[in-house]
Amino acid sequence: MSNIAVIGANGTIGSAIVGEALDRNHTVTAVVRDPAKVAAEHPNLTIETGDVLDQQAITRVAEGEDVVVSAIGGGDGPGHLATIAPAAIALTAGLRDLGDQKPRLIAVGGAGSLYTGDGNQVWDTPGLPEFLLQIMHAHGEALDYYRTVDDVEWTNISPAANIAPGTRTGTYRTALDELLVNDQGESTISVEDYAVAVVDEIETPRHIRRRFAVGD
Repeated sequence: MSNIAVIGANGTIGSAIVGEALDRNHTVTAVVRDPAKVAAEHPNLTIETGDVLDQQAITRVAEGEDVVVSAIGGGDGPGHLATIAPAAIALTAGLRDLGDQKPRLIAVGGAGSLYTGDGNQVWDTPGLPEFLLQIMHAHGEALDYYRTVDDVEWTNISPAANIAPGTRTGTYRTALDELLVNDQGESTISVEDYAVAVVDEIETPRHIRRRFAVGD
């Protein structure tokens, strides 16, 4: 079993990843800015205070962990949106300070930079609202940065275009840089199945220093 630190553990995706990891008997450290907002209790769960933009805090909470998961998104408002790209820099810098003992990094990504069947990227779709475009491009900037990093074992996981709480089926499909769509032409995945994909990647690494996409 792995020791996993989840940054942003009280968000929708972060809490699902925490729950999935605990259900599989991993030891989890939930890293949040306000521990009072974490309601989950479990013998294998520890709660730590930390900020994803604080390099020293990243080093502190990552020490002794096998994997650090960044579940920082952008759907919770402008304050969260502004952290996406800077967080990638702070995370990698904080892990570098651990030298040869640094854990893997798995970062929640976005769907905007994925390619559609017509060869365009999702963020080129006409009519997308400005706030959503800002989130997409912020994730794109973070991914561009990760792709320059060769001394941290990072993985960036892009969800389908539509991700929301739903049912855990335990199944999903993967691609690299392509948007996954189902037989109805829809690109969806439940938060629960996205969390399954994250923990699967923790248990069986297949995408070191790569982005991959998941969908139903």
